[in-house]
Amino acid sequence: MASTSSLRLPGVAHRPSRPSSGTHDRWSWGIGRLFGIEVRVHATFPLLLVWVAMNHLMAHQGLAAAAIGVAFILAVFAIVVLHELGHALTARRFGVRTRDITLLPIGGVARLERMPSKPWQELLVALAGPAVNVVLALVLLLVLLAKGAVEEATSVALVGGPLLGRLLWFNVGIALFNLLPAFPMDGGRVLRSLLAMRVSYVRATDIAARVGQVLAVVFGIVGLFSNTFLVFIALFVWVGARAEARLARVHASLSGVPVWRAMVTRFAAVAPDAHLAEVAHSMLTGFQGDLPVVDGGRLVGVLAREDVLRAAREGDQGGDVASSMRRDVPALDADDGLDLAMDRLLASGMQSLPVVHEGQLVGVLPMETVAYVLQTARLEGAQEA
Repeated sequence: MASTSSLRLPGVAHRPSRPSSGTHDRWSWGIGRLFGIEVRVHATFPLLLVWVAMNHLMAHQGLAAAAIGVAFILAVFAIVVLHELGHALTARRFGVRTRDITLLPIGGVARLERMPSKPWQELLVALAGPAVNVVLALVLLLVLLAKGAVEEATSVALVGGPLLGRLLWFNVGIALFNLLPAFPMDGGRVLRSLLAMRVSYVRATDIAARVGQVLAVVFGIVGLFSNTFLVFIALFVWVGARAEARLARVHASLSGVPVWRAMVTRFAAVAPDAHLAEVAHSMLTGFQGDLPVVDGGRLVGVLAREDVLRAAREGDQGGDVASSMRRDVPALDADDGLDLAMDRLLASGMQSLPVVHEGQLVGVLPMETVAYVLQTARLEGAQEA
């Protein structure tokens, strides 16, 4: 393995650190943690609650109806969080971390570090979300039957009607919708994982993507003559299918290539007690995007260029590196595959990740280098064809 050459930037006395700014979208904020996974809400989410309340009030339905409408939306998104937790906690059983779960007006997104590599594991992760909805629907059904509310339990309604009955059928609807065999829904991953037990992962993804695109065409045609919302779903499915197929080909191109073959071994590292203003000047005029932070030879964090830029804009460069570095950035092992490395890079939101080997920092892996390896692999494949 190539030797490491690093440059340490100047440092000053250590000062109390503040929490890392992390890798999150600045338009979202955390509302708590469930099973160690941060739950975040996008800034646009409250607009949905305001819109629902205003709709009831403008229809002269009163404050009580508006409150019930908002309560229904909040309950729906609690169900969405539980659905995403089903995926996240099952993925955790297979060693896959979830960075966070973010609530958007159109639903929830769980940022898994990657999908499990074995088809049967992906199958279980994909089924876990709809399984949560099935369990919730059964619980609500039993509650309604215990109350003697048979009509409420059997009346299919998402708009109007008693709250528990609407939540029951929402769970049924979201489970069925997510099991449609089309990316990016869970059913597309279920189909892909079943196919991958018989054919290659790329081939399985291509087949599942084509099935999804056929469904998208059907939704689009039906939507043009009945419900325009189906046209939106058709576009969503078509784009999701193409993106999933493209990502599978990228993984196949990078599979088998170790990180050490692509990492940069001439890199700068910085001490946690380095003065942020001095480091910022060197960082913003240099070539390296993000800086590993090393204390006594041990990797303790990463100083991201975007955090330095934000500190400069806000005039907050009086502290040390430890006050602005990110502590939860995953490190790569030099022997990891580039396909796994790319997943971690994308999930982290960083421009590069530190690379360690036998406990020592030996390099950094920028996304640009991964892109270069991928482009080279594509050119070689084209020449062979």
